[in-house]
Amino acid sequence: MKSHLLSASLALLLLAPHAGAAAEAEACQTVRLADLGWTDLALTNATASLLLKALGYIPEQIYLSLNLTYEALKSDQVDVFLGNWLPAQSTEFKSYFDNGDVAVLSTNLTGAKFTLAVPSYVAEAGVTSFDDLAKHADKFGSKIYGIEAGANKPLLEMIEAGRHGLGDWELVESSEAATLAQVDRLTRRGDWIVFLGWEPHPMNIKYKLSYLSGGDEEYGPNFGGATVRTITRTGYAQECPNVAKLLDNLKFDLAYENTGMNAITEDGADPSDVAKDLIAKRPELLQTWLAGVKTVDGAEGYKAAAETILPH
Repeated sequence: MKSHLLSASLALLLLAPHAGAAAEAEACQTVRLADLGWTDLALTNATASLLLKALGYIPEQIYLSLNLTYEALKSDQVDVFLGNWLPAQSTEFKSYFDNGDVAVLSTNLTGAKFTLAVPSYVAEAGVTSFDDLAKHADKFGSKIYGIEAGANKPLLEMIEAGRHGLGDWELVESSEAATLAQVDRLTRRGDWIVFLGWEPHPMNIKYKLSYLSGGDEEYGPNFGGATVRTITRTGYAQECPNVAKLLDNLKFDLAYENTGMNAITEDGADPSDVAKDLIAKRPELLQTWLAGVKTVDGAEGYKAAAETILPH
């Protein structure tokens, strides 16, 4: 499903001059999407690819790092990136937007979260805010479970500054998998744990979680509220308006992503099969996503896609 590029080849590709554009129909027929190996992007890319194929386009997923994704968009080697998370990518990649190297097409997900979480039974016992943690230090062992080193800066700064009375607490840095394994062990016993959580993610399906309020200084308002945008290489929407219309319509919700990511990670399901199954269960999405969209040959898009994707 993916087009994997070796680093050396990619470097040459990004340095190569962009070939002159062919006729619009031919130039737009292949749609190149950046793939970073993220589970959420695997699902959203698979969804976009499923729709594009049904419309007669050729989706191509190109495996890149985040930094190289922006360079590939800038040099017209990739068309679309469905994973522009804000505010996480706001600072480091600001110049690409300021200089017009990439273009924002739409917001494809709202309501995402990224902050400290506890099991729901801990919240029911009275821990609903960052400020409640210190009062129950013995229950938590004065530990907060983070993820990989380098991703926990707000928590390290919080502890160093002694905010929320947590100056003597320990941050346990580990991999995402190891942290969630600890969540699994402790929740099975009904023990208390506080950890860095986020949504969308399969953890929101697997566990009953409560996100803590009061962490605005660490992660921003609305439980570390985040949005995800669809961005393209500059000029793509003007060159390929029909594909751009589809991508502009392509908006997801937390239920779609949580459920789909859980099927991919927990059940080992193929992302394309997951996307097709989710659409079959929510066929109204297809009508919304394909409103005003045509096939590559100019026929009515919804009818063509429904015949291919929806069960009969």
